[in-house]
Amino acid sequence: MEYKQTVEPRGKIGQNNESASAVCLSPFSPPQWQVLLYFSVLSLSSVLGQVSYSIPEEMPKGSLVGNMAKDFGLDVKRLKSGKARIFTPDSDEYIELNNDRGVLLVKNRIDREALCGQTTPCALHFQIILENPMEFYSVTVEITDVNDNPPSFEKSDVRFKISESAVSGAKFMLDRAVDPDVGLNGLQTYKLEPKDNFVVKLHDQADGTKNVEMVLEKPLDREKHQQLSLVLTAVDGGEPQMTGTMQILVTVLDANDNAPIFTQPVYKASIRENAPVGTVVLTVTATDADVGSNGKITYSVSNIASSLFNMDPQTGEMTVTGVLDYEKTKHYEIDVEATDKGGLTDTAKVLIEVSDLNDNAPVISIISLSNPIPEDSAINTVIAMLNIKDLDSGKNSQVRCFISPDLPFKIKSSTANFYSLISDDVLDRETVPEYNITITATDEGSPSYSTKKTINLRISDVNDHSPVFTQNFLTAFIAENNSPGMSVLSVKASDMDYGSNARISYFLEDSQLNGMSASAYFSVNAESGEILAVRSFDYEQTKEFHIRIKAQDGGSPPLSSNVTVKMLIQDQNDNPPQVLYPVQTGGSVVAEMVPRSADVGYLVTKVVAVDVDSGQNAWLSYKLQKATDRALFEVGSQNGEIRTIRQVSDKDAVKQRLSVIVEDNGQPSRSATVIVNVAVADSFPEVLSEFSDFPQDKEYNDNLTFYLVLALAVVSFLFITCLVVIISVKIYRWRRERLFYKSGGNLPVIPYYPPLYADVGGTGTLKQGFSYEVYGTTDSRMSDMKCSQPFSQSTLSVDHNATRTMPRHKTESENMLTEVRAAKMLIHSRFPAVFLFPPDLILCIPPLPLSSCTTLLQRKKDRERERKIAQCRTFCPVYKKTLYDILCHFIPV
Repeated sequence: MEYKQTVEPRGKIGQNNESASAVCLSPFSPPQWQVLLYFSVLSLSSVLGQVSYSIPEEMPKGSLVGNMAKDFGLDVKRLKSGKARIFTPDSDEYIELNNDRGVLLVKNRIDREALCGQTTPCALHFQIILENPMEFYSVTVEITDVNDNPPSFEKSDVRFKISESAVSGAKFMLDRAVDPDVGLNGLQTYKLEPKDNFVVKLHDQADGTKNVEMVLEKPLDREKHQQLSLVLTAVDGGEPQMTGTMQILVTVLDANDNAPIFTQPVYKASIRENAPVGTVVLTVTATDADVGSNGKITYSVSNIASSLFNMDPQTGEMTVTGVLDYEKTKHYEIDVEATDKGGLTDTAKVLIEVSDLNDNAPVISIISLSNPIPEDSAINTVIAMLNIKDLDSGKNSQVRCFISPDLPFKIKSSTANFYSLISDDVLDRETVPEYNITITATDEGSPSYSTKKTINLRISDVNDHSPVFTQNFLTAFIAENNSPGMSVLSVKASDMDYGSNARISYFLEDSQLNGMSASAYFSVNAESGEILAVRSFDYEQTKEFHIRIKAQDGGSPPLSSNVTVKMLIQDQNDNPPQVLYPVQTGGSVVAEMVPRSADVGYLVTKVVAVDVDSGQNAWLSYKLQKATDRALFEVGSQNGEIRTIRQVSDKDAVKQRLSVIVEDNGQPSRSATVIVNVAVADSFPEVLSEFSDFPQDKEYNDNLTFYLVLALAVVSFLFITCLVVIISVKIYRWRRERLFYKSGGNLPVIPYYPPLYADVGGTGTLKQGFSYEVYGTTDSRMSDMKCSQPFSQSTLSVDHNATRTMPRHKTESENMLTEVRAAKMLIHSRFPAVFLFPPDLILCIPPLPLSSCTTLLQRKKDRERERKIAQCRTFCPVYKKTLYDILCHFIPV
């Protein structure tokens, strides 16, 4: 089988694919901010390939459509491992996929006319889905037309009545033919045979159809042809050419040049007296040589007989309209007239003879009647007593009485003119609840005359039937999440009995459902049989129930029956659609790139969503809710494809934001919204520059103003709180410093010191306690902290570039001052512009281990001051594991 195909590969994973690429801008964490650009090719971001095939309609089942695996470059093993399948509910009934061969085959007969009608082109669109990883390919199969339908007319024949005086050019509209095929295979022209008097003309209509008219070209002559038979043929343009015909019958009408004539001048008839009104006496007939309206005849009678007889003007039928009495008039003579439409007339006579007869019917009188009678009455039970008599005499007064033999009753003669109506069979009210018994009395006259009287006899009920349900098994459907007390189903039973014997009450039979009584789930209205749900059901927990309903009548004793009801829980649309692509990342912005050279219809991306519900609840539709430029993009309502609807220009903004809403087809419908960021640019640097300040997780929110105001209020509150705390701490420190500097030596030192504080007690000549805090820059944590230590009385060794060894040749006072200055130089070289000391203090930090506490300076006695140098107590705070041990000593100069 030959076929046409068009393959349009779109690329695969790892290749440069415009519709499958995405730009992601993501912030990074300190100490530096970095912008990372990476590509994300998602398997569901676009169709990986597209192929088109063209096949004719009416191909046999199993015919080859195309080698899908070869055209898409897929291995047959991939089709099997990926569980390749067709995904389109409206096309898979025509096309099927053979995974063993990787080909598409015709699954069922394809009728283009039934599939698309007059729509062209006619095509099937579906996707091939593969799993692990998820991929899908688009396939289009165009169905071409073949000339398999001939033109046809709605009517097989049509009739016209045309006067022979019709002028040339007279037009007569004809019904047009219908051809389901399209193109050249459709209806093309008409032909009319023979062409002696008429020709056919076509008129093109705005919708492409052709109206056909029959035009009189040559005048008609009724004397030559009273009727013409024509054939109209509709012809299509297919190969082979097919036709359809319709027969046209034309009757030629004549002019009025003849008067009507009765078939006989005198008509005779005989009728009995007391003939009922409407009795037909006779029918007169006249003829007219003309045809049509000129040959149409109207009949009438003289006014003298109009009170007793009536003449039908169209048929000439004469009927009785009054009472005929033989004793008053025995003979009637009536004139009748026939008139055509041209005014020409003819007359005739009608002679009617009235005959005598038996004109008194028997009279039936009911003397007694038992009504109703029970259905269990015994045979020969007397129902009614009758009296029948006839006013005539002789043979005409003799009466015969009878009823229909099909009834379970009979008439029995008692004495002269008296009769009894008795039962003759077993009665059943459920079969026949009542009887219309017609009693007929006929005399022996000639002709005989009869009288009828009908008795309506009712049969009373006896409880002899049980209630019966219309079905032995019923099925009901309940939507999950129903409200308690909801009506589920109404069961109905019927009882052939009557009255209280047919009054039915309904009960729920006790049974166990999921370990609980059936009454815990359902209840039944005893009078109406309405089944109510006692609780709300969950489809995921229970999908069906089986209960039994009993129907019991009110007879004595009562009779009953039951029915099984299957309750099926139906799933509701309680799950919104879930968007699979584009993925909404939490810390980055994903944007689809569109080059500025993109033309109309350019595929930007495709929104892919699924719905875990089933049926129509899972049918999804896509709509564009918001967009930066609505005139630039559109979203396919069925496939979710985002395409351009106009040419992209340089004026279009680089950043485009689309809000697409995905709705399912449930009632009520549920929806999900996805944000699609589009970058209109030709290069990634341009995208980076435009998207660098794109906020994270930015979403359109109708309540944005509310959240901004709320955030401002929270920040303001936190700022005021922090300000109050800072002021409180400052006041607290100020008061504590005043306490430390102004308190006496006998005032105990506050036992709490913050981290990085060192304390010197007021021992020896030091009368006050001092506390100092050590501050360092951020880089100080990366440096070693060392301090000089006196190794002897003559030298001071300092391990730093700024220190040096100094010989001792000065006074004791000068040596002390020199040591102080050296220590200060060491500290300021390590921690520049950080330490602030009172003028009478010196800080020395020896590089000693944490476990050791040695004296920084030996005790010195001065003759004038007699002071004592106190051995300082060391504080050794440890900050994490990377900081050095600090040993601080404070002494007054």
